[in-house]
Amino acid sequence: MATQWSDGLVAEQDALRRVATLVATGAQPEAVFATVAKEVGRLLEVDTTILSRHESDGTQVSVGAWSNTDVAVPFPVGTQVRLGGRNVVSMVVRTGRPARIEDYADATGSLAHAARGWGLRCAVGVPIGVEGRLWGVISVASGRARSIPADTEARLAAFTELVATSIANAQARVELRRFAEEQAALRRVATLVARAAPPEEVFAAVTAEVGRVLVADIVVLCRYEADGVETVVGVWSSADDLPVAVGTRTRLDGRNVSTRVLRTGRPARIDDYSDATGPVGVFAHEVGIRASVGVPIRVDGGLWGVMIVATERTSPPEDSEVQLAGFTHLVGTAIANAQARTELRRSAEEQAALRRVATLVARAAPPEEVFAAVTAEVGQVLSVAFTVLSRYETDGAATVLGTWTSAGGAFPVSIGTRVELGGRDVHTLVSRTCRPARLEHYDQDVGAATATVLTAGVRASVGAPISVGGRLWGVVIVAPETDQLLSPDTETRLAGFTELIATALANVEAQAALTASRLRLVAAADAARRRIERDLHDGAQQRLASLALELGAVRAVVPREADELAAYVDGVATELTGLLADLSEIARGLHPAALAEGGVRPALKALARRSVVPVRLHLPTEGRYPDQVEIAVYYVVAEALTNVAKHAHANLVEVAVMAGDGSMVVSVRDDGRGGADITGGTGLVGLTDRVEALGGRLRVQIAPGTGTAVQAVIPLSPEPAVSG
Repeated sequence: MATQWSDGLVAEQDALRRVATLVATGAQPEAVFATVAKEVGRLLEVDTTILSRHESDGTQVSVGAWSNTDVAVPFPVGTQVRLGGRNVVSMVVRTGRPARIEDYADATGSLAHAARGWGLRCAVGVPIGVEGRLWGVISVASGRARSIPADTEARLAAFTELVATSIANAQARVELRRFAEEQAALRRVATLVARAAPPEEVFAAVTAEVGRVLVADIVVLCRYEADGVETVVGVWSSADDLPVAVGTRTRLDGRNVSTRVLRTGRPARIDDYSDATGPVGVFAHEVGIRASVGVPIRVDGGLWGVMIVATERTSPPEDSEVQLAGFTHLVGTAIANAQARTELRRSAEEQAALRRVATLVARAAPPEEVFAAVTAEVGQVLSVAFTVLSRYETDGAATVLGTWTSAGGAFPVSIGTRVELGGRDVHTLVSRTCRPARLEHYDQDVGAATATVLTAGVRASVGAPISVGGRLWGVVIVAPETDQLLSPDTETRLAGFTELIATALANVEAQAALTASRLRLVAAADAARRRIERDLHDGAQQRLASLALELGAVRAVVPREADELAAYVDGVATELTGLLADLSEIARGLHPAALAEGGVRPALKALARRSVVPVRLHLPTEGRYPDQVEIAVYYVVAEALTNVAKHAHANLVEVAVMAGDGSMVVSVRDDGRGGADITGGTGLVGLTDRVEALGGRLRVQIAPGTGTAVQAVIPLSPEPAVSG
């Protein structure tokens, strides 16, 4: 008896050693399962041995089988059986402990039915535990009348430990391989992110890598929009055809992973999509999705989107959420980097646009030019479809002063159109609040002009006020393409342009006020000259003329013998005549009589006659021009001829005066030595003030050795126009 026990122990140790050798050499679990089934069956002298793995859905799958006959075992490898009833395997799974049935006659369940059909009468089952949880069952059965030995459970325990070790080792190898594959995938994505690949390329790579690492059927990456919609930005499928296209927009609602992640901001899992609802749920049913896992994507602390892994047959692995986290972090980094680059590029473009507008403002470009430039720059920088600039009027309306379209065609509302305020539109909202306004969609309660714009496809807009000197002057409005939304910072970005517009308008008003002031000063000076001339003519000149007459009467009664007295009176008469001539010349200098009586032609001819340097005249045809224009022309020519006589050493002066295109052009050119200095005296400075006060400009071209040219362009309607 001792010999038999000793022989049995040796046989058992040999069997365990053979199995242990397989486990130690890293044999595949399938080989270990087959060997264990055979070694246990032969060692315990049973009819069949079955190793089965427990599944999460309550079924048992055969992974190893042995029989002592040539007849196939009742549960070949790969057989999947649903548990239930009274049988050894179901009892072990329910209790997690060894179980024994001595007579299968009253056993129940599909397993018991198959066992009876194969002629089995008794069976023993022992649990296989891996890392503290039930992994499966090893069971032995016999069809003979005698019972299976009482120590079978204990003897099987040694084999289950080896099986568990083999499974754990295999799982560790699988985990290690999966970890290596996951790290390689993360490294490839990280490389794309590091080299600043476009987000679209990163999205495509991430979905493909996730699909391969998690062995999924479908991977979708979506961005959450502000209007409760998600947009597909990346998709991968194990099949040839993609189930959904990039750019697809879907409203979020109902029971589905996308909506759960949006509402909670946390990972979500649905293992049974049969009762999924909402548009996403309908899509899942259509493409055959059974289960899915979604993990949020965060950018700068905010919820940006979701990455979803979907399967068509089984649920995603339990650790899918953890595995996805590494990829979503990289996606968030890629998006943040792309946004930073976009912000930097956008800032550079915006600053360049602002600089171009500021240059126009600095060089005092006409308001119309500034308005056209601003609307174009705003439209291009903000990537909108339409830009409108309007001025508010005192009668409760607005006038369109600038427009721009991305398509380059005509804007639905032309420049100069009056927009009646009232109703629900941005023009009216900004006018009422003096603050930025935004409308995400227009309804029917809009003005006629806005209704016209709606026909061009405008459905949303943002407006920013333009304030000049603390008062509301107008508004800049931008509108996106149909069905698009304007970014949340549109109002802030518009502010930089509205400030420049306000500066331009303030400059125009200041320049207009300065011009008007200078014009008033010039007019006042001219009026003063005329008054002095009149006072001289009517006062001093008349009195001196009377004295000359009286002196003539005195000379007539002087006796002939009074030679000295006669000579004295004659001398006084000569001085008085010279004084009258000087006074007359002064009066003509203040306001030439020829200019007042005959206009530019006779006045300039008189100047030419008195010039010490020969003058060649080219004068306009007969006609009169505004007084201020004629006076300015006269003094430009007079001052230029005086400078030529004093400094130029010229032989000839060309004087040309031409009227046309709303301006009078005066040109005085000499052939002298040149070198005139516009800042060297008050003459040219005074002329510059006079000409610019009328809205004109004065230029002096100096070429040493070849003469000097003075040119003035004077508007024929010199009254300054104030925009705004």
